[in-house]
Amino acid sequence: MGGGRSTTPPALRSRSTASGVRGGPRLRPAPPHVTRSGMVSPPPRAAAVAAARAWLRVGPAPRPLMGSQGGVGAPGNGGPGEGESGETRKLQEEGRAARGKRRKGKGKAGAGQGGKGNGAEGKPERPQAKEETGLGAEAGPSAGLGKAGERGGSVEEGARRLVRGDEGSAGARKEAKGRSEGKKEEWRVRTGRREGARPARAQGRGSQAWGRLAGTRAAMATAAEEEAAAAAREPACRPAAGPALLCLPEELLLLIFSYLDMQALGRLAQVCRWLRRFTSCDLLWRRIARASLNSGFTRLGTDLMASVPVKERVKVSQNWRLGRCREGILLKWRCSQMPWMQLEGDSLYISQANFILAYQFRPDGASLNRRPLGVFAGHDEDVCHFVLANSHIISAGGDGKIGIHKIHSTFTVKYSAHVQEVNCVDCKGGIIVSGSRDRTAKVWPLASGRLGQCLHTIQTEDRVWSIAISPLLSSFVTGTACCGHFSPLRIWDLNSGQLMTHLGSDFPPGAGVLDVMYESPSTLLSCGYDTYVRYWDLRASARKCVMEWEEPHDSTLYCLQTDGNHLLATGSSYYGVVRLWDRRQRACLHAFPLTSTPLSSPVYCLRFTTRHLYAALSYNLRVLDFQNP
Repeated sequence: MGGGRSTTPPALRSRSTASGVRGGPRLRPAPPHVTRSGMVSPPPRAAAVAAARAWLRVGPAPRPLMGSQGGVGAPGNGGPGEGESGETRKLQEEGRAARGKRRKGKGKAGAGQGGKGNGAEGKPERPQAKEETGLGAEAGPSAGLGKAGERGGSVEEGARRLVRGDEGSAGARKEAKGRSEGKKEEWRVRTGRREGARPARAQGRGSQAWGRLAGTRAAMATAAEEEAAAAAREPACRPAAGPALLCLPEELLLLIFSYLDMQALGRLAQVCRWLRRFTSCDLLWRRIARASLNSGFTRLGTDLMASVPVKERVKVSQNWRLGRCREGILLKWRCSQMPWMQLEGDSLYISQANFILAYQFRPDGASLNRRPLGVFAGHDEDVCHFVLANSHIISAGGDGKIGIHKIHSTFTVKYSAHVQEVNCVDCKGGIIVSGSRDRTAKVWPLASGRLGQCLHTIQTEDRVWSIAISPLLSSFVTGTACCGHFSPLRIWDLNSGQLMTHLGSDFPPGAGVLDVMYESPSTLLSCGYDTYVRYWDLRASARKCVMEWEEPHDSTLYCLQTDGNHLLATGSSYYGVVRLWDRRQRACLHAFPLTSTPLSSPVYCLRFTTRHLYAALSYNLRVLDFQNP
């Protein structure tokens, strides 16, 4: 083990002396022995090298060492222990280097492939390089021995490389190589790279990096879009694994989820796509919708908006409850008017002076097509009131006449009904009732052969401001000015014209009823000059209302509207104030002033759907959009 002892095998030592120059250029090592199977066999001294290496090895066989250029082979010229310490020192140095490489894990796996950099500190070029355990075996013959003469290696070092290469089996090499090639191809496809599309190296590594980054981003964006489209196309199925709750039958899940409130259902819908679709079922939201404001359900449970999902209506109802809306103007007119309004489907009918105009809503419901669908005329003075019934428009004018218009044609009939202006009119079941300033109420048939023939004339002893027919078609109610000693609300028999009953007993003089409407055959609502909204139930008492709500600013209430359940909307006489009321509370829920001081105007008429509220004032038609606040 002396410092001057040479480790060169006898075969090479004899060749060196034959050349005559001891320190001359080293010769290339003898080529390895090749067997019939094509496998490289170790040189003669491989057995001794393998025995010494087995004595030094601890744990799995070390990976191939990297040369100064990153290739597999012996250390460079002048490396530690080469030609100085002998065979044992070389093997000890190799064992220490192998153990250090296993601890660091940074050695380059693609040995013999022309990689550059320090072999002990090189980083893997591909993520799958960790799996290429058999590359040393196929790189040994080509890189280990082929470059040994050029880099100053020896036969023993080449033998060690061959032994290390032969330790990986042929099957492992093929499997690792196939897996590596497959992953390389997949990586190229995902990042949008192709073999023939790489930029030339002359353009610089900076342009290559930016090009690869742009291609990777574009490919990632395209892949994300494709995955989202595929997820949208495929139906959401029940998760195969998850909590035991999801394994229950759907009928039992519906029963359990029906006890949850709106916030809990909303959080549950964020768990997965299947639960989101399952919790969107109308059955789960019906109970919540019936307790919400203006969700399309009446008090009796009738669904007035069956075509709209219940969950969407509950979302919009929260805007009604919180007063979140966006205000807009649909129509304007130059002179002051007293308009009346009706809604039917996607059409709006509004009176302006002695005309009735029909407009069509745009899909958003918050705007109108400027050109009217139809114009209905026939009165000599302003239209005071009108209703829609059986594809007809029945109008009452200030000229004391009643007009009947066919909606989808130009058919119009008008006849004299009262001596003075007709303030109100209603039509149900082929029967028309009208009330006039001349203190009479009359009953008319709608049949084409009997138009203009009065069935009953009722003396009300007071000016009639409002009128409504019962849903049972057995009676009608009149609201008068309350200037005499009679009650302003009285119910008359529709067939005989006889007085059935009167409602209330403590109305002050002048507490006229300006609007009245039936909510059911036994319940009705009224409002007027006394600034109260009153709710009447004929089954409980006819002398006293069941509930009442007072206008906070002591303003006359010109009109009212209800959703048939919990919501009430009223229009005041000052500043165009629209108020929303929750019938479960006494106080006003929200107030929306629609005019300012110079243009103060009453709200003559208002109508609303589950998404919008429309208010007709003296100079314009306003909309409150609760769907898109």
